[in-house]
Amino acid sequence: MLVKDSKGRYLLIERMKYPIGFACPAGHLEEGESFEQAAKRELKEEVGLKAVSLKEILHEKAQNPCRRKGGDWHEWKIYEIKTAGEVIIEPTEVKKYLWLSPEELRKLASRTAERESGKISESEWNANPGIEPVWRDFFKELGIL
Repeated sequence: MLVKDSKGRYLLIERMKYPIGFACPAGHLEEGESFEQAAKRELKEEVGLKAVSLKEILHEKAQNPCRRKGGDWHEWKIYEIKTAGEVIIEPTEVKKYLWLSPEELRKLASRTAERESGKISESEWNANPGIEPVWRDFFKELGIL
């Protein structure tokens, strides 16, 4: 879910659990749930925001590590979301949140590239991560990076 504020910054969260890195709020479908219902639920659960409107901007399958057994890909629907309320993180799911400009996103994406090339160790990444690779790729595909 892409949540953008009035200053053109994007909302990213650092999850408490694997995979390590900054990402937009997201989550799995629950049984019988539509993608839109899941997006609204996950947004409320993770960051306390109410989705006022959703516009689908990307739909694809992408390689992406998953905590679920045997999971190495996901079907993604990414929405641009207008929200109401203030960010209130769910501390069991989210370490922290950041509002980042495209320039700040580029800096985090550079850190991701350094990790992938071996310039940053796993322990350094865990202490100070960049953007999850799948989200870096989505930001590129959407023309944000």
